[in-house]
Formats: sequence, C-alpha cells, structure tokens
Amino acid sequence: MSTTSGRTMRGRVTAWALWDWASAAFNAVVTTFVFSVYIANADLFGDNANASLGWTMTAAGIFVAIIAPVVGQWTDRSGKKRGLIASTTAITIAATAALAFVRPDESYLWLGLLLLAVGNVAFDTGSVVYNAMLSDISTPKTIGRISGLGWGLGYVGGIVLMLILYVGIIGPEIGWFGVTSEEGMNIRVAMVLCAVWTLVFSLPLMLTATNSEPKTTKRIGVMGSYRQLFTSIAGLWRRDRSIVWFLVASAIYRDGLAGVFAFGGVLAGEAFGFSSGEVLIFGIIANLVAGIATITFGYLDDRIGARPVILFSLGSMVALGLLIFILHDQGPLVFWIAGLLLCIFVGPAQSSSRTYLARIIPAGEEGEIFGLYATTGRAVSFLSPFMYSTVIILGALLLDSSKREAAYFGILGIVLVLLVGFVAFLLVRPSNERVLDNVVP
Repeated sequence: MSTTSGRTMRGRVTAWALWDWASAAFNAVVTTFVFSVYIANADLFGDNANASLGWTMTAAGIFVAIIAPVVGQWTDRSGKKRGLIASTTAITIAATAALAFVRPDESYLWLGLLLLAVGNVAFDTGSVVYNAMLSDISTPKTIGRISGLGWGLGYVGGIVLMLILYVGIIGPEIGWFGVTSEEGMNIRVAMVLCAVWTLVFSLPLMLTATNSEPKTTKRIGVMGSYRQLFTSIAGLWRRDRSIVWFLVASAIYRDGLAGVFAFGGVLAGEAFGFSSGEVLIFGIIANLVAGIATITFGYLDDRIGARPVILFSLGSMVALGLLIFILHDQGPLVFWIAGLLLCIFVGPAQSSSRTYLARIIPAGEEGEIFGLYATTGRAVSFLSPFMYSTVIILGALLLDSSKREAAYFGILGIVLVLLVGFVAFLLVRPSNERVLDNVVP
C-alpha cells in the first residue's frame, strides 16, 4: 500500500471515529447523565416523569424497529450512505438544541420527551449507517482495534464534554455567560453546547463519507423492503443458522447494554440521591473507565477472539447489576463502586459484538449481514426501556410506595434483558472467527 493511500485510509478512520467522539454529546450528556436525569426528576416534572421517560423510549424503539428495515434496504440499494448519515445527524443536532426550550415544569414534560424521542430515532437510524461503514475502513485483522477505537473515543469524548459542562455550566453557582440553575438554565444551555459539539465533530465524516455503487435503481417500496428482509433471513437460515441465532441473541443483550447507559444516570439521581453535579462527576469517571476498558479489550479481542470477551462482560454485568439492587439501601457508595465496575464491560461487549460478526460472515456477504445486524438490533430496542418502566411500576405496587421510592427496581429490568441475552448467546454454536491477511489501513 502506498504512503498516500495509507494516509488517506488513516484519514477515513479518523473521520469515522470522530463521529463517535461527536456522538458523546447525545449518548453521554443528553440521554444518560444530564438531560434524562433532569426530565426524570419528580420534583421538577412530577412522580410519573421517570416511568414516562421509559415509556417514551419504548415508543421510540418500536418506531426505529419499524423503519430500520426500510432505511437499511434503501441504503443498500441506493448506496447513499453520505446523505443519510448527514441528514440523521442534522436532525439529532436540531432536536438536541431544541431541548433548551424545556423548562422545569410538568407542562413541559411531554415536549422534552418528544424531542428526546425524535433525537433517539434520528441517532439510532444514523448509527445503522455508521456501523455499516466499519467494514469500509478496516480488515478482519484490524477490525477489533478500529471498532474499539471508535467506542473508546466516544467515551473519552464524553469525559471531555462533561468536564467542560461541569466546570463551566453545571458545577458552579454562576457559570459561564452568567448561567445559573434558575429555571433549569444550566441544563438548557448545556443542550445548546451539546448541539454545537455534535455539529463540529461530526462534520469530518459528513463531508468525507463516500457513497457506494447503487445495487439497483428499482423502487421496492415499504412492503417490498420487508419481503426482501425476510427473504434474506430465510436464506441465511438455510446457509448458516449460527449467524441467525447470534443476530437474535446479540439484539437482546445489545439493548440491555444500551439500557445501562440510557438509565444509569437516572438511577443515580432518582434511586441513590445523586445531585446533578454528582451525576455528572460519576458520568465523567464512568466514561473514563469505559473508554480505557474498551480500547484495552479491543487488543484482547484480536488476541483471544470476541466470544470470550462478550461472555465474560455480560456475566460480570449481570452479577454487578444484581449487587446494586440487593445493596441499594447501603447508600450512594454502592452505586459508585458497583456502578463503575459495571461500566468496565459495556464498551467491550458492544465493540466485540461488531467484530465477532465481522469475523464469522462468509466473504462477500458483509453488507447484507451487517444490514441484518443493524435491523435486528433495532427490532428489540424497546426491551430495556419497557422492562425498566414495567419493573418500577411493579416495585411501587409491591412496596405500596411512590414510583420514585421504587426507582431502584429499574436496574432489575435491565439486568433481566442482559441475562436473557447472555443465555441466548451462550447457546449459540461457537463459530470460527476468521482472520484474513489483508492490508492494514
């Protein structure tokens, strides 16, 4: 490979990974450690706010599950990855910026939840294209490191952004620009800064992403897209059932992994009494732990394979989640210790899932099967929020208490999803993870 082409490929990898860095604003700040905690606060938005957040994310997940096959099929047929990643990122940015209008009042609850749902749908749809780009910038020998780099930069980006927000906006009584916590202005201004962050760091990928050659110009339509999807699954079932079972198992536990970060900050605030500043500090440390672990486990993935990494990570998370629930009445220290230990394993499980599939896909079928991977993952993206809200309601009934007092039950809903995914993956017939001697980008 020439020096020029090597620099070009490294530039593509950098632009791709920076999108993960940019996504930290939505992943870490908006949906995990800042805005979701703000909108779920019973003192500001009412006792139903926490459960309503879960139901809203359930609805958003179902919507993504419905449109993902159509979007994925259209992208494969047209090859227009650049346009889709740009448009979905732009919608995410707009929804994030609009969160600045959500005042701390029950009458604004559904505006905040609606904008959060729109942002989630746009972000998840863009992630389908983003994940599919991984095979364009890596080889089977380097995919573990590059995948881990992306996840790791996402966590590190979250650390940097949350530090900026804590020091300048949320931590001090009077922050930059004279911002205070009155009328939730510190949170609302933080949303504007998140939108700017996402725009700046996602631009490299939006400007340099390339389209693929269109497979066909034939219009298939919505129902045709679903027929093609089921035809693809049936064909894959006949060829290699272990891949199909992996798609099902990973869809379940990946939603559990998403639930850990989606509701981790809310649990800290509502169940363990963390203040907004304490939640942000926890988020900074959690992202540091997760980022280092993801990059480190990426090298381990390349050495021993993805399957052991996934199983160890999921098993550890189930055990730690149960520990948090059992010891919840011991106070915030339990969440600080067990919660941070749990964060070690989220990124490695996510990253290694991508690499596991990439290594077992038969040569020449990467695009089709990665499309199914994205689609199946979105198909159950309502599981964690549904179980989170359902278990809180059941806990409140069991304890004869308010939903806020039963907030710690939410961890059980997420643990259950992870446990089912762990068992399902354990039953998947192990496949040989192929490593090809291709050119290293």
